[in-house]
Amino acid sequence: MNTTASNTTAPSTTAPNAPAPHTTLLNTAVLRTEFRLFRREPGAVFWILLFPTLLLVILGSIPSFRESDDALGGQRLIDVYVPVAVLISLIMAGVQSMPQALTGYRERGILRRMSATPVRPAALLTAQMTVQGAAALVSALLALAVGRIAFGVRLPGQPVGYLVALALAALAALALGSVVAAVSGTTKIAGAVGTMVFFPMMFCAGLWLPVQSMPHTLARIVGVTPFGAAARALGEAATGHWPGWEHLGVLALWTVLLTAAAARWFRWE
Repeated sequence: MNTTASNTTAPSTTAPNAPAPHTTLLNTAVLRTEFRLFRREPGAVFWILLFPTLLLVILGSIPSFRESDDALGGQRLIDVYVPVAVLISLIMAGVQSMPQALTGYRERGILRRMSATPVRPAALLTAQMTVQGAAALVSALLALAVGRIAFGVRLPGQPVGYLVALALAALAALALGSVVAAVSGTTKIAGAVGTMVFFPMMFCAGLWLPVQSMPHTLARIVGVTPFGAAARALGEAATGHWPGWEHLGVLALWTVLLTAAAARWFRWE
């Protein structure tokens, strides 16, 4: 009787789509390197981590900023400016710091050389977004803490809604920064484009005039911008209300559109 021998193969213990261990280690090394490089940039550390809180302290030292304002529903100006300080850190990280770092890598050929190594350029992009986003979130926590301790600003009355709005605002800021990096060939161009975007976004965030105090028509226009919507969402969560779904929707839509634009226009060389 003939018997047919069948070859059996031991099942693999590694998922087919799971990243190889060495790839994960390389990506982690890239992330650690980016954190170290960020710490060595005094300009980025100051403008992202310290400047928003310093501005909040300066404004809080003005007596009129610590008085209730009926136009703001009984809130003080310093209460309104805490979310603004939070948004400033996001704008600084997303629009100013990250694009110049990425275009600098591209300009010096670092991204091109990385494409020939096991480390993919996408790992560097992910590490940059992680570092800049983490720095902005630490700055946000610092502004909230100083506002509470120094000026008696209440902590967000709707903390979950505040975190949701903050996360969406951070994603929108990083997506906007990715677009700036995508359309900029050099660091000088990235700086110029970032500055052009920076000041309108700061206005929309309410730096010169709180969104709550803007005329109705202007407030509606500002509300469809990413940071105008973020200012409204954070302000509502700070007063104990769930952020309006229209504001969260605007943030989500901008994040999707900007991410798609960055993916289409970004070049590694």
